[in-house]
Amino acid sequence: MLDLFFTAFCLAFLAAGTRRPFLFVLAYAYIDIVAPQKVSWGFLTHIPISLIAFLCAILGWMVSEDKSGVRFTSRQFVLLLLLIYCGLTTQTADFPAEAAAKWDWVWKALVFALFLPLTLRTRLRIEALTLIMVLSVGVIVIGGGIKTLSSGGGYGELRLLVNDNTGLYESSIISTVAISVIPLALWLAQYGTIFKPDWKTKVVAAGICFSCLLMPVGTQARTGLICVGVLAVMMLRSTRRPMLYVGLLCAGALVAVPLLPHSFTQRMSTIENHKADQSASTRVAVWMWTIEFAKTHPFGGGFDAFRQNTISYDTVKTDNAGSNTASVETEHNVEKGRAYHSAYFEMLGEQGYPGLALWLLLHVMGVFQMEVIRRRYRRNPPEGFAWVTPLADALQQAQLCYLVGSSFVGIAFQPFCYMLVGLQCGLSAYIGRVSRAAPVPFVARRPVNARPAGANRL
Repeated sequence: MLDLFFTAFCLAFLAAGTRRPFLFVLAYAYIDIVAPQKVSWGFLTHIPISLIAFLCAILGWMVSEDKSGVRFTSRQFVLLLLLIYCGLTTQTADFPAEAAAKWDWVWKALVFALFLPLTLRTRLRIEALTLIMVLSVGVIVIGGGIKTLSSGGGYGELRLLVNDNTGLYESSIISTVAISVIPLALWLAQYGTIFKPDWKTKVVAAGICFSCLLMPVGTQARTGLICVGVLAVMMLRSTRRPMLYVGLLCAGALVAVPLLPHSFTQRMSTIENHKADQSASTRVAVWMWTIEFAKTHPFGGGFDAFRQNTISYDTVKTDNAGSNTASVETEHNVEKGRAYHSAYFEMLGEQGYPGLALWLLLHVMGVFQMEVIRRRYRRNPPEGFAWVTPLADALQQAQLCYLVGSSFVGIAFQPFCYMLVGLQCGLSAYIGRVSRAAPVPFVARRPVNARPAGANRL
């Protein structure tokens, strides 16, 4: 039954695109996030539905979309350089077969991010893509949240839609992405127009946000807990009542902590001392190897260059042996072919210093770009543009959560994160087009009845 539903839904989505070509873009976003071909076990598993939706989106835009006023932005240029550079390093990769397999999906993520801003020409389209991204992640996390509430989950034990530890279904990745989605869901609940922001919409948004918060608990991924803390701090800047916000956070923490599974609190305690945890010790050892590798391979070793590493590290275990003494046991470990467990070191090892510089430039430009838009329309926005600053704020928060979470998981080329980049570029391009078409309303002006500063002072 589930197989029939996914098949019918995907085919209906694509069929609707024949009347409204932009729906092909949304269909590809949905397919790339949810991966229904993995969930299904019938018809969808035998056809390249993701590639079909991707080609339909591009062809639909080329044939029927209005291309007036289209401009190639600086961030799109950086994306293009990164795409070309990754293609070149793939040709000289240390592991050609494995590099080609990763390049097979990386190029689509980069090209789609390049393509998205060309299609996001209206507020409705920007909102529609945001909605599809939030609901698609919701498809994954709502089921995971229910399982967490019923069983408590566990590291490597929480099964989402599929029993697959790749893509968004990997525990650390879904924890990072889920927390990144929260500000977007909150923006839709307050400023959305596709679904009227009434109590029903807000209840659904609250359910998605709650499920997202449960992901770090259910997966027991420490990355997710760090992202929760970062998002909580960033949202403090946006709230109108900071003291009430802090009070609610403290009250929520006091209520939630006693209810958390013991296995979760025990695993989170290893954040303080990585030497007591094999997983954390492995990451540090791989990062040190990558730094040394980059010294002799400044242009990287191509995709999956980590397969050649050999790392050694010590883990320390301490057991209480009475009230005043403790037994300390040190274990030496040697492993080969361990993944980077960090997007930063992933870029350094695979694409070298030039690739890492392009990747960092792409994201730093995004944070700066959203900050400029956020401040530009924060006070006295033009009529009908009160939604711009909150969306720029939400996109910036989502990106910063991704950048923090990616410090501990290799998601340098995660397609969802490049959709965020494309959405940011689309918002910036849309604001630029409107500003050029009607510059007068976008000039900051003092209200007519406003008085100069100090006018009421003696």
